[in-house]
This record gives sequence, structure tokens and C-alpha cells, in this order.
Amino acid sequence: MNTKKLLLLFVILLGLTVLTMFSLYSFKRVSARDLPEIMKDKTLNVVTELDSEDSIAGFQYELCKYIGKRSDLTVQIISENNFDLCIKGLQNNTYDIIARNIPITNENKQYLAFTVPVTVGNQVLVQRKSDEPDSTQIFIHNQIDLADKTIYVIKNSAATLRLRNLSEEIAESIHIREISDNSSEHLIYMVCDREIDYAVVDKTLAQKIASQLPEIDYGMDIGFNQLQAWAVRPSSPVLLDSLNVWITDFVNAK
Repeated sequence: MNTKKLLLLFVILLGLTVLTMFSLYSFKRVSARDLPEIMKDKTLNVVTELDSEDSIAGFQYELCKYIGKRSDLTVQIISENNFDLCIKGLQNNTYDIIARNIPITNENKQYLAFTVPVTVGNQVLVQRKSDEPDSTQIFIHNQIDLADKTIYVIKNSAATLRLRNLSEEIAESIHIREISDNSSEHLIYMVCDREIDYAVVDKTLAQKIASQLPEIDYGMDIGFNQLQAWAVRPSSPVLLDSLNVWITDFVNAK
């Protein structure tokens, strides 16, 4: 190998080394955002979902305001109903907190660090009432009737795991359709508008919406009580500890 080729190879290897070092340095910078870094920026970036009226749920909004007062930080609230995008934003430091009722499951614990529970949820089946004239929907009276039915849920919700387990329990297939770009509230309206026949959502939400939509039935429980919480990056333990204190104080004061 002549001198020119050796020199060219050396330049290429040197360039690759510099690029690798830069990438590792950038990764370290991206992965290191905990409360000390947030305090330096003076801004806490919180992502949450909007309801059908394009507003933030009362509890989430009030808690965010309380955290801003306790921390002396500017709380920047961003709306995003797509849960996958919330997780990606959390991982790349676009967001610091996902402020929505996320089921505390072993699957979710693989990539999220949960706060103390903020609520307890219970999953129910949403369908149109049996006294409504309907040519597509068969009214579900019990869990066995779910056999071979298509049920819509929000992606990464507790409903998915529960329906899978229920399918095993009744020894029949339940066809699960996970939606990532809409809210649970939107699924209820899709049932009402006959875009879909069945959805599984949190019971508290179903009760709230059913008061406006009398044709909706939510009387059948799908699962057991499920703890739900907010989430941060696993690499933000200081933020998590502080959040747990603020959330506990907020809940106790109500």
C-alpha cells in the first residue's frame, strides 16, 4: 500500500473517530436532563392530552399550576393526544413530564418512570344502548359476548392487556384495534357516531361523556381497578422525587 493510500485511510479513520466521539458526546448531553438542568432553563415542559373541547382536563391543569408555584418554574404545557409521540418527546428531552393518566403496568415500566398514583381507573365497555335502532351492533351483555368482536382502545392503555387476558379466559378471539392518534374521549364519540361499535375506556371518563350522550351504555366492566400516574424519564430521578412530593401535597390539600 503506497503512502497516499495510507494517508487517505488515516484521514478516513480519524474522521470516523471524531464522528463517533461527537455522537457519544451528543448522546450524553441529550440523556442528561434532570431537575438541576431544568432549573437552569427555568422551564418545565409538560405534555398532556386535550379533551373534545380542546381544553386540558381540570385536574391536570390545576396540578401543573401548583407545580409551577412550588418549583418557581415556568410550566410550559404542550398538547399531544398521540401517546407514542409523547414518549418520543420525553426520550429526546422535548418534554420533561407526561401529564396524563397512564396505567402503571410492567410493560410501561420498561421505558417510563412513574410518579405516585394520581388516580385509580377502571375499564368499561362503551357501546350504543340496546333500545337504539342499530343494524351493525350486537349489544354486549357479558364478557363472553365479546368473542369475535372488534374492540377499539387507545394504544398502550391498560385495556389492551386486559382484553388479551380476557380473550384467554373465555377461550375465544377478541380483535383489538389500538388507536394512537386520538383520545379515549374521541373513541366514545366514534361509538356514538356509529364509526365503530365498541370501545374500552376509563369508567370515570365514560360517566362524564355519557351525561351528554344518553344513547351510550357503559355498564359492563372489563377489568379491575388500575393505578394510574404521570411519567418522567427513568434518567430523571431527582425530578421524579420532587414530583412525588408536589403531587402528594396537592392531593392531600384537596
